[in-house]
Amino acid sequence: MNSIKSNFWAQLFIIYTRYMLGGGFVFASIIKIKGRRFTTLPQEGADFGTAMHFFETMYQTGLYWQFLGWGQLIAGLLLMTQRYAKLGAVVNFPIILNVFIITISMDFNLTPVITGMMLLANLGLLVWHWGELRTLVNLPLIPEKPDREEKRRIWEVTGLLLFAFTAGYRILRDSYDPIFWFGVCLVIGLAALTLRLFGSKRDNAPIKAS
Repeated sequence: MNSIKSNFWAQLFIIYTRYMLGGGFVFASIIKIKGRRFTTLPQEGADFGTAMHFFETMYQTGLYWQFLGWGQLIAGLLLMTQRYAKLGAVVNFPIILNVFIITISMDFNLTPVITGMMLLANLGLLVWHWGELRTLVNLPLIPEKPDREEKRRIWEVTGLLLFAFTAGYRILRDSYDPIFWFGVCLVIGLAALTLRLFGSKRDNAPIKAS
């Protein structure tokens, strides 16, 4: 495991996994915080026990609907910061596990495939950080190397940019173009990767441990 965690490309994969997982939760959270329905599909009058009836019931609770949104927003932000990604992976796990169980409990078509992949990604992040997280179950700490790629300032800045764009876009727009959103995020992510590979040493300076 240590040899894998020392690999530059493996570390990049983890960094971008955090962006994607966290970004997906931030994207889904804002509409709930705004007190709006999650989907434009008809929900009122949906048959009892259906997915749309389930969504409408949660929406009608009001405060609980917004509470779910804030939980997703905080978990997503923590993951995207890189600095607090370990905490984000821990906070996000029960949320995505709950979402996955919901999607396999009702007829959500292919949605369980997506939520299942998100759950596996979150489990992968927990495994990646197990050396430090194992203290939660009273096992001895296995410290990480101090020169981890995630500690470079460029990844923290990129995470904040992705968060700001995603949150801002969803605050301004109830309806959305997923291709536009993903395209802009992709451009930001590729720009950061280009700067990391070809930028100056100053741009890639490691951030101080918190």
